Amino acid sequence: MEFVKAKTIISKVNYGDKWYGVLYNMNLYRGCCHGCIYCDSRSNCYHVENFDTVRSKENAIAILEQELYSKREKGVIGIGSMSDPYNPFEKEYEITRKALELVAKYQYGISITTKSDLIVRDVDLLKKINEKNDVIVAFTITTADDAISKVIEPNVSISSERFRAIRELTSNGIYTGIMMSPVLPYITDNKDNIKEIVRLAYENGANFIYTYMGMTLRENQRDYYYDKLEKHFKGLKQKYMTRYGDQYNCTVPGYRELYQLFTTECDKYGIVYTMKDIISGYQKKKNRYEQITLFE
Repeated sequence: MEFVKAKTIISKVNYGDKWYGVLYNMNLYRGCCHGCIYCDSRSNCYHVENFDTVRSKENAIAILEQELYSKREKGVIGIGSMSDPYNPFEKEYEITRKALELVAKYQYGISITTKSDLIVRDVDLLKKINEKNDVIVAFTITTADDAISKVIEPNVSISSERFRAIRELTSNGIYTGIMMSPVLPYITDNKDNIKEIVRLAYENGANFIYTYMGMTLRENQRDYYYDKLEKHFKGLKQKYMTRYGDQYNCTVPGYRELYQLFTTECDKYGIVYTMKDIISGYQKKKNRYEQITLFE
């Protein structure tokens, strides 16, 4: 892992009502070594050179503490949108854990997206944060098949390990669910996979599943993905080129039918799947505090 200079760690966002209700975004790491073949963060627009090399920011925790101390507005901090906060180096350096300690200290909320069961290590801190503010954890799970998971997400916890981590977190009162995204055309976009993910989500206590029935493809990301298709899924590259060309948003064939199946399965098991319901589901404390203030 490399260390780079940084001036800031968190930044305010303006899309919280559309993305897990976050107020701030936090980037402790840059780049990722998970090797997921579809990763949008490889796109040139993010300006991350040598994306597979993980970099951390020098004095990240000291900078973060100063920022958290000085912010006037408390709220939920999102982490994991660009690089996984639980990459393999986190086990040794504990940068994410130290950041969570500060989040708890200054009473902010946290929204974490990850593909690693290492997050279970920090359940004590997630519970502590949850006492004062709001916590939500989203595990990216694209397939219920561990064998496929090893191919398309080669360096992370396999899907079954992520499902077990969901059970561990929800059993400790942490609002936890699944980012079923991307859904890869001709690979994971089949009815059996969708139904199995929803079933396993239910059996492991997941509170929600959010999905986009497709994937993004642009610039460097497309080239990397097509190289992996040639290696692991012979013949699919040409199908993608024929169907999608240079499109950015690549919805799966039969999008409406698959999404209807998905919502029907979620309704059957009582799992929420709209962003509005997900946000209201985990930000109950915020709503309760607003009601108390209203009637004082």
